Amino acid sequence: MTSLRDSRDETRAAGDPPRGRRPRPSTRHAPPAAAPERRIPGRRPGAARLERWLGNSPLGLVLTAPYTAYVLVVFIIPFGVGVWMAFHDYFFTAPGVSVPHPFVGFDNFTEVLGEEKTQRAFANLGLFMAINIPLTVVLALVLASALNAATHWRGFFRVAYYVPYVTASVATLAVWLFLFNGSGAVNKVLGPWAPDPSWLANKHLVMPLIAVYVTWKQLGFYILLYLAALQNVPKELHEAALTDGAGRRQAFRAVTLPAVRPVTSLVILLSIITAGQIFTEPFLLTGGGPSGASLTPALLVYQRGIEQGEPDAAAAIGLILVTGVLIIATVARRVMERD
Repeated sequence: MTSLRDSRDETRAAGDPPRGRRPRPSTRHAPPAAAPERRIPGRRPGAARLERWLGNSPLGLVLTAPYTAYVLVVFIIPFGVGVWMAFHDYFFTAPGVSVPHPFVGFDNFTEVLGEEKTQRAFANLGLFMAINIPLTVVLALVLASALNAATHWRGFFRVAYYVPYVTASVATLAVWLFLFNGSGAVNKVLGPWAPDPSWLANKHLVMPLIAVYVTWKQLGFYILLYLAALQNVPKELHEAALTDGAGRRQAFRAVTLPAVRPVTSLVILLSIITAGQIFTEPFLLTGGGPSGASLTPALLVYQRGIEQGEPDAAAAIGLILVTGVLIIATVARRVMERD
């Protein structure tokens, strides 16, 4: 009798529930049950995989297909051919004539980088960027701020700033030739203070003049970018800064500049890309002169590849230009968009 009671006590001490009570399952730490996978009636098993590749709207791929083909044919394939030409001994031949084009490695790059003309072209491009990019950012931001604060004639000034951007370069360059040639209107106004040699014949003034022209022509587009960003800045922030005792310059520096910083990064990036492509202005104004003072890498690519018949050297210069622009644009973006 005693041994039976002792065995029951030991069983209860070991964790068995008392007689007449059923253990309740513990759900405190139980993982949630996985939801059953929903299947759309009539949907094939491969439809999910197809949707993953094409997206929710395959019609978008159909609509973008023409532009994709355009980029492939006009940009990607020619760029690939240019990269191949830069590493081979390539020259133009008559149609139907097949000649070998041996691989030469970096010989084309070594040749063009050792030439004074190439060095001068890239130095001119650096001078152009040093003038054009800061001038574009400052003028576009200042004029956009003034236009944003204006209450009258706002639409007129928007159109006036944007007209040079949409006007053909040939037409606007004709105006600048009329203004800045030897007997132009600017020299007549300056009289004895006119530079000698004149603007377009002066090797110290021609590249700054081209930089100012490109800044003026492209300014309307960047003004609209800044204006769109300024209109999204809450006016309460400026009012709060002025209420706290900040002046207009301090409010501009503390409120406006941080608000338009992403647009500033975009403006700098676009200005760098535009500078790398500068060709029309020096070609039509000076042809790269005087003495190579307005020669740019893009113009040098045209001269070496088309006029002189050296496409391999031209391709090497173009590849160096693309690489340099990508590096400068990447560094500028990292600097502008860091926290």
